[in-house]
Amino acid sequence: MVSELPLDQVRTLLAVVDEGTFDAAASALHVTPSAVSQRVKALEQRTGRVLLLRTKPVRTTESGEVVVRFARQLARLERDARAELGMSGAGEATRVSIAVNADSLATWFLGALTRVPRELRVGFELRREDEDHTAALLREGLVMAAVTSSPDAVPGCSVRALGRMRYLPVANPEFRDVYLGGPLREALAEAPVVTFDRLDDFQDTFVQRLGRGQGGGGVGAVRHLVPTSEGFLEAVAAGLGWGMVPEMQAAPLIRAGRLVNFAPSRVVEVPLYWQQWRLDSPALAAVAGAVLGVAGVVLRAAPSPSP
Repeated sequence: MVSELPLDQVRTLLAVVDEGTFDAAASALHVTPSAVSQRVKALEQRTGRVLLLRTKPVRTTESGEVVVRFARQLARLERDARAELGMSGAGEATRVSIAVNADSLATWFLGALTRVPRELRVGFELRREDEDHTAALLREGLVMAAVTSSPDAVPGCSVRALGRMRYLPVANPEFRDVYLGGPLREALAEAPVVTFDRLDDFQDTFVQRLGRGQGGGGVGAVRHLVPTSEGFLEAVAAGLGWGMVPEMQAAPLIRAGRLVNFAPSRVVEVPLYWQQWRLDSPALAAVAGAVLGVAGVVLRAAPSPSP
């Protein structure tokens, strides 16, 4: 029974995924396209699985994602070992890739990264993604860590609770007076609304919960798509529509009279978790410590762990 994964084949698979084609990978590795193809085929034969779909660009299968994630973790460990041995190039920084949701990025997350000791020389590569989808980037091996709404650990990752991000249903005062004078659920179902993008159903879910047990859908037909957290906030404050806004962003504008919380008993708290590769990496450990430390202060109490 073959149990080893030859490192040259694993690195070649990663190069094909990163470069997108066999020819581009061959150029990056300074070998022939035929050599790249032979290595990938040999790795597939060794694992007994199809690892790549030969499209342009190539796409990994579920089994391929496992090998690619292993390849990235291996590369990370190799870079850390070289740094500890003093073999890193002059001025070379450690790169940590992280997936984070837009609202965390706009409120507390960047402040956490400033807590990472400068002497570690960490360069951050942030990928903005909805908290419901950040775990997929971990699963595909595209990031080393993620802020996610899932308490279920991605294979090869650890998971820790960060806390709960509170959202308030808010609107411009004039907007409230014009659109939200009647029964709340019926009014919201007709009023203009601000959403992040076409996949954002947060506002719909809020309206549906108001009418739980009564049937019915979500928000009305007039939707304004604003794909940045800061722009979303300003669109609501300007009166384009109502929306669910993080308390950290909404509170100052409520105090200034630019926003009103039109349903104070209906706040929503979204649990957030920190997932990361199980690697003994000083840089990753420092980032995790900084993120968990700040989250413990700025977010609501962390959710109870699953039984």
